[in-house]
Amino acid sequence: MMNKIRINMLSQATSVDGQGVGSAYIEQVALVKENSDVFEVAINSPKSNFDIYHMHTFNPQYVVRLNKRHINVTYVHCLPETFEGSLKMPKPIFAIFKKYVAHAYRKADEAVVVNPIFIEPLVKLGLKRENITYIPNFVDHDKFHEISLEERNALRDKYGIPHDKFVVMGCGQVQTRKGVKDYVECAKRNPDMVFVWAGGFSFGAITDGYKELKAIMDNPPENVKFIGIIPRVEMNGIFNMCDLLFMPSFDELFPMSILEAVNSKKPILLRNLELYEEILFNDKDTYAKAPDVDGFCKELEKLSTDNAYYEHYQEGSQLISDFYSKEHVKNLWREYYQRIYQKWAPIKKLKSWKAQNKKNK
Repeated sequence: MMNKIRINMLSQATSVDGQGVGSAYIEQVALVKENSDVFEVAINSPKSNFDIYHMHTFNPQYVVRLNKRHINVTYVHCLPETFEGSLKMPKPIFAIFKKYVAHAYRKADEAVVVNPIFIEPLVKLGLKRENITYIPNFVDHDKFHEISLEERNALRDKYGIPHDKFVVMGCGQVQTRKGVKDYVECAKRNPDMVFVWAGGFSFGAITDGYKELKAIMDNPPENVKFIGIIPRVEMNGIFNMCDLLFMPSFDELFPMSILEAVNSKKPILLRNLELYEEILFNDKDTYAKAPDVDGFCKELEKLSTDNAYYEHYQEGSQLISDFYSKEHVKNLWREYYQRIYQKWAPIKKLKSWKAQNKKNK
């Protein structure tokens, strides 16, 4: 019988509130720990007696620990170019930062992407295609699920929202690429609806568009509520409090908020980005979509007035929810770590591999 594969999870994903990467990290580690019959998991351990180092965030202290004595895995939640529209830095510093991110990814033996659309750009960065694996994010249905009408109304009371209003939710860090300005413009054009944005400036003043967006947050239209960064344990209630998740982002990775919202059977309205097409089953028309503010407003009008149209996208959300189930993704991770161990342990000549071979002789 083979010894347990020892995995050291390296991450600072939870050090900044309001990031989807942090939510994905929490879920992934909990999931792998459930495979305790084959894996032994540690988090940010300073020890070196691990078979696999899994780097979730590319902090320098983790990048330097990727070496020949371990199997090195990097989690790719974003590409270097996706920081444009998120962080505001002087161009020379930003160029160095993007090169650093690319270097961090190339230093790993294996990469896991949360969206298959990342594979080609990573190959162009120099990663080998055969060393890149797509494993989607998932959300635990025990944590994100429907709640009763009474609970929903109690939350609306808490935030001063009438029970009979159509409530449109926005979610994520307040930054340019999230389409916050388009979200607010849609609110201005739909004064009979209430728009609630959960999230804030996770990176403070270096956030792209900080000054302009801060001014909007400080003086929003009457029907817009910026409720700030909400602890994840409270987000299920926020999704249920609203009638629709509307994310007008210009660029995205794999938004955890979408997976969380669909578990409350809420329709989702998105900008028609290519990156959603495969992961959200565009061919099955699971989500409402539009290219701009005019299109968004048409969709908002139809979703708020046409019950059959609304129910169609509720069914689409259910389809997405069913696919990204805990058990399915749990099995993918179980297979993945065992596969890369068998692939790399003889090449790296890991101590555990030598010991196992010695035992079997």
